[in-house]
Amino acid sequence: MSVLALVVGGVPVDPDAATARRWATEELLDPVYHQQRSLLAQLVDWVAELLAGLRTPAAFDPIAVLVVVAVIVAVVVVAFLVAGPVRLSRRGGADRSVLADDDARTSAEIRAAADAAADAGDWATAVLERFRAIVRGLEERTVLDERAARTAHEAALAAAARLPALASELVAAGRTFDDVAYGDAPATAQDDAQLRGLDARVQAARTTTGSQVADLTGAVPR
Repeated sequence: MSVLALVVGGVPVDPDAATARRWATEELLDPVYHQQRSLLAQLVDWVAELLAGLRTPAAFDPIAVLVVVAVIVAVVVVAFLVAGPVRLSRRGGADRSVLADDDARTSAEIRAAADAAADAGDWATAVLERFRAIVRGLEERTVLDERAARTAHEAALAAAARLPALASELVAAGRTFDDVAYGDAPATAQDDAQLRGLDARVQAARTTTGSQVADLTGAVPR
């Protein structure tokens, strides 16, 4: 278990000099801290100098050990705060495709999955599946080309360009998909109803070619 886990978990720590040195060395060798090495270099070097003074029995001092442990805790906290954004950015770089490469379901099958989720009160799944059904339906009608790794935002913009009368709704739906899927936003029955209605309007809409959507963030060209 790492020093960070002990500290965060509230486990009392009272190591001897050798254990303190080992903890500091193991914790600071974590690769995630090295990505932000320039921000921690001076502090790490200072800790190393303190630890060097504890390498001989004659230099052992209980107070010094407590000071070193306190410094290690401070380094771990700072490193965690610095490394946190690194972990988040890695997670943020995960696949954000609307439809997975191996998702071969038809739009009708995806709608059925959305209906089942809604019946179970699973609004998050229902909302995500509604938007996927919209995208898959547009692909089936060749309004959108079948393209791997297309994000919700990209799908919404592409669909809005072909269905300008529904542009603002499509962009809003793509934003809702992202908020629910990646932003931990709660989905509601109202969200599901809005996407269900949008899906029906998209199915009934006639596409437009050569149209320009002036402002896809909200305004619909007239």
